[in-house]
Amino acid sequence: MTNYHFTESSSPLEKKTVLVFIHGWGFNSAIWQPTIEKLQDDFDIITVDLPGFGVNIDNSLNDYSLDNVVEKIQEAISQPAVYIGWSLGGLVATQLALSFPEKVLGCITVASSPCFLHKETGESIWPGIQPNVLTMFHQQLAQDTKKTIEGFLKIQAMGSPHIRQDIKTIRDLVMKHSLPTEQTLDDSLTLLETVDLRAQLSTLSMPFLRLYGKLDSLVPKHVIEKVAQLIPHSQQYIFDKASHAPFISHADEFNHVVSAWVKETSV
Repeated sequence: MTNYHFTESSSPLEKKTVLVFIHGWGFNSAIWQPTIEKLQDDFDIITVDLPGFGVNIDNSLNDYSLDNVVEKIQEAISQPAVYIGWSLGGLVATQLALSFPEKVLGCITVASSPCFLHKETGESIWPGIQPNVLTMFHQQLAQDTKKTIEGFLKIQAMGSPHIRQDIKTIRDLVMKHSLPTEQTLDDSLTLLETVDLRAQLSTLSMPFLRLYGKLDSLVPKHVIEKVAQLIPHSQQYIFDKASHAPFISHADEFNHVVSAWVKETSV
């Protein structure tokens, strides 16, 4: 279920905090490679390939629900850790924190939202992805999976000051593994449409850090303060000129923020 990446402690008596990285929709654990290379001296690191992605391309789920995804991960990882989830991975990390709080020392969500879908209830508006956009992705997947993923790659870096280099970096990393099947992509995309964890966030008590890109078109900046109200004890950090992948476009800043937060919270 998981792709493990461990580094040895400098001393047999030294116990490092374990960081578990979870990728986003359409990607795989290779996307975290540059991050791992910078953080592995200070932390023990585990990367997760979601069912049907990366090294788990042949291990998908018949029922691709968030609960089933989380169950697979918690079965594979026994030790308590800080979970870091990007985009869809943020939903997974949050559900892990809700379902198995004893295993989650801290939670960091990156360019993520407890509800990705734009919703309007009376005068209340929840900023998110318009439903017709996700419908379009479903339709495109059925026509040309590779072309759909290529288009999605470009969205990750939209607005970045070095967009071409970011897109190339992201493409080179994600292509280290075969692309998921159309069925896996379609099933996991449905999670972004249907999952809504907003009502449960107030029950979380572990340290919680939310990281955002100010130019992110998938997680609008207007959602940031709304999430802050749902989980008041959480902290947030906004990468000023970043889009949906700040760990790529603002790698040094991202690594510093994550490392400092984990150490300061003593998790």
